[in-house]
Amino acid sequence: MIRLEKRPTPSRTWTLVTPIIAVLLTMIAGGILFAFLGKDPFIVIRTIFWDPLFHPDFAAYSRPQLLVKAGPLILIAIGLSIGFRAGIWNIGAEGQYIIGAICGASVGLAFYPLDAWYVLPLMVLAGAVGGFLWAMIPALLKTKFGTNEILVSLMLVYVAVNELSSVSQGLLRNPDGMGFPGSRNFQQYPAVYNAELIPGTGMHWGVLTAFIAVIAAYILLNRHLLGFQIRLTGESPRAARFSGVRPKLLIIICMGISGLTAGLAGIFEVAGPSGQLNTSFAAGYGFTAIIVAFLGRLHPVGILFAGLLLALTYIGGELAQLMLNLPAAAIQVFQGMLLFFLLAMDVFTNFRVRIGKSETV
Repeated sequence: MIRLEKRPTPSRTWTLVTPIIAVLLTMIAGGILFAFLGKDPFIVIRTIFWDPLFHPDFAAYSRPQLLVKAGPLILIAIGLSIGFRAGIWNIGAEGQYIIGAICGASVGLAFYPLDAWYVLPLMVLAGAVGGFLWAMIPALLKTKFGTNEILVSLMLVYVAVNELSSVSQGLLRNPDGMGFPGSRNFQQYPAVYNAELIPGTGMHWGVLTAFIAVIAAYILLNRHLLGFQIRLTGESPRAARFSGVRPKLLIIICMGISGLTAGLAGIFEVAGPSGQLNTSFAAGYGFTAIIVAFLGRLHPVGILFAGLLLALTYIGGELAQLMLNLPAAAIQVFQGMLLFFLLAMDVFTNFRVRIGKSETV
């Protein structure tokens, strides 16, 4: 008889190896999926994971894009991971990302066509505040009325998506855009354009902020009292209450941090790589960042590498669609498999497999 036996404490070995096993299982299952679609699985896997970095025809373009795609994923995932470590589940980062972009873009467009150095910093501030305030809605409902932050934050994503559609076709629509939905192109507005800091590298202020967030989160979680309270609350809520942790304040802080980082990611994206606020601006970064957070084991350094890996699947997936005529849905399923296998393998972190007769009392 095969049974699962609860471990006294989570296994550190399995905690470290499960992301690697999950990636390998994703490749195997994805290969089977691609074979059913009539594609050579080895060629598809190579196109996704190898060609963007090392193929002579694609690497020059794809390598800078790796940072461009990874920046918002890492930044959002860092914010989410802080709440997740405390057992606070903000699933609505996509909505906070959108609202941050809307608020920041509104400030930039309000100053148009003023060419002043302080416009972009004001946009960044507005984006951070917008994401923060949007995250405060589920946080305050949770602390005041005991609502479920998972459902509220998730439902607010759809509100944000509709708000994005509304402003793209109305309030923020480009008056010179011949009626097409979407704001002015920020890449043509030097005062607000989030350009590359080092040409040809993909490094812009959003990517730099993501790297700073990794360092700040590591210091917070390992060297600060608040980080200790966050870890303690996630590991033992009862012990946290006895030690003087204020659960409601912790909810507001963690939700606020995750909303702020998502809002920052939104404004850096709309002022830089995306360049325009339109109905297709929401790229799913807020949802993919959840995979990044868990693939990185909620550890800042792990999230850094997980963000780069997921960014590689974005770039490689687009390349596979172009070169191998793969449907976009197949790539999305492939990314979803990664989270599925990661959660499945997590069972072995908390349980060990026992083979033999069950004990009877």
